[in-house]
Amino acid sequence: MLKKLVDLLYGTAVQEDLQRQLHRAACVLLLEVAHADNLLMENELAEVNRSVMERFGLNEQEALELIRESEAVREGSNDLWQFARVINESLSVKEKTGLLEDIWRVIYADGRLQSHEDHLAHKLMDLLRLNHQQFITAKLKILAESNGT
Repeated sequence: MLKKLVDLLYGTAVQEDLQRQLHRAACVLLLEVAHADNLLMENELAEVNRSVMERFGLNEQEALELIRESEAVREGSNDLWQFARVINESLSVKEKTGLLEDIWRVIYADGRLQSHEDHLAHKLMDLLRLNHQQFITAKLKILAESNGT
């Protein structure tokens, strides 16, 4: 009986930890895009905040905590592969495409696309194991949204 209780509690704790890792990994990628031009603009940060609240069902305080934690992890990281690996192990292609749309929303939050942002988006497409058609579809969808069409 005690073993069943420990297994139940341990399994829940592990599941919550995996979920937190996924949230942090996605947030790190969004923050990396927001920092792509070496200027973290308020509208980009607001878009990251909106994305994690909506995507993960977080309230404002939880989202801010996740962003602060993810920013510290991002600053201490040497590569993006480790975060993409967590996402690839956890999300479906449809969910990863939704994340790519959020990446484009952050990019277009300032109303323009710079070459280094486009380069980073292509890199993330590869890391997330998405194809060019999914990449272009997500980009065009968000571009249309940002243009109000």
